[in-house]
Amino acid sequence: MIVLLPPSETKRDGGDARVALDWQRLSFPSLTSPRQAVTSAVIELASDTEASQRALGISAKQLFEVERNRMLLTAPVMPALERYTGVLFDGLDASSMTSDEVAFAHETVVVHSALFGPIGAGDLIPAYRLSHNSKVPGFPLKKHWRGVATQALSELGGLQLDLRSEAYAQLGTAAENSAYLRVVTAGADGKRVALSHFNKKSKGLFTRALVRAGIRHESVDSLVAWAGDAGFRLEHGAPGELDLVVDNA
Repeated sequence: MIVLLPPSETKRDGGDARVALDWQRLSFPSLTSPRQAVTSAVIELASDTEASQRALGISAKQLFEVERNRMLLTAPVMPALERYTGVLFDGLDASSMTSDEVAFAHETVVVHSALFGPIGAGDLIPAYRLSHNSKVPGFPLKKHWRGVATQALSELGGLQLDLRSEAYAQLGTAAENSAYLRVVTAGADGKRVALSHFNKKSKGLFTRALVRAGIRHESVDSLVAWAGDAGFRLEHGAPGELDLVVDNA
């Protein structure tokens, strides 16, 4: 089973200063050329602070993000699972994982970056700023990534559990054997409503539990059965979808 996660706009600083971005060590080598193309465009954009601010949708207090992009090829790197911060990754809590759990996460978790496309959780990446809706001159990200990322994901075997936001899912379609997970709450009338505030936290906690269990589910039925035993309410939703039902509190 592969778990597809969205990235986070916020990134942790630092990393191994002795090592820089190495294209050959990233997962999905078929994406090297499109990765390099976007990265070159982002670095060029970073030479113009005002243009970068507009393209990235950042405030004057976030201009450090422009410097991050300018230094992409020489900045320190760390595993993607440690680089990303924010609500989902706080719930995933990579810092508390055992060595076996880290190894399992590196084998089964994929993060869909707007800059690098799909990458493995253990791939060494620098801090950067680029979102699915960033306006990079000459590189409409949805058009640039959708075909090549879809092809890369299609080459993965087994079940794919898609926890990406709809915006990031548009940058590449998961393989045919996939299930899109929605976080919902059920009202007194039984009607289910998608959550926003608790969405990312719930996805992080659910992924953490999957990694801790270390089970490679090959079917949705296996995943649903395990979830019930693990204390989660995971149910079949619309065709091709699963509902993670949580309390709205």
